[in-house]
Amino acid sequence: MNAAATPNPAIYPLTLYYDSRCRLCAAEMGNLMLRNTGGLLRFADVWAPDFEGPPAGTTRDDLLTLIHARQADGRLLRGVAVFRAAYEAVGLGWLTAATRWPVIGPLADRVYPVLARNRYRLPQWLVHGLFEKASGAAARRAAARRCGPGDDQCRL
Repeated sequence: MNAAATPNPAIYPLTLYYDSRCRLCAAEMGNLMLRNTGGLLRFADVWAPDFEGPPAGTTRDDLLTLIHARQADGRLLRGVAVFRAAYEAVGLGWLTAATRWPVIGPLADRVYPVLARNRYRLPQWLVHGLFEKASGAAARRAAARRCGPGDDQCRL
């Protein structure tokens, strides 16, 4: 979704259920939080003390196995579809556009569960490079646009 596009009311706000104990998951959600200037995303840490519980039809184990999101209309997304919707919400749909292609989409759908199962094994330098160094700077710039220089309280 680009900046001029009207958000789909059936999808947004989109609630992302994520594993904050996973460095990769926490870094990616942090990146999305900083870029969420339109407020189209909501974030639910499945380990937070105030977590309201998994959406109907799922368990915490389901949420920890694959990323899930609940659309505004109540439907659930799982796996790569969650990333598509989330990245479109923050203006980065081009990053996941290839996952809609006939060959790459099914491949991404098969590879993601393997990545999800092994996410705790990813080296810190890789997580840092993907989300904290490269895209983290861009995310911080996006967040800074939400907070004016004279703002006593930032909307983050």
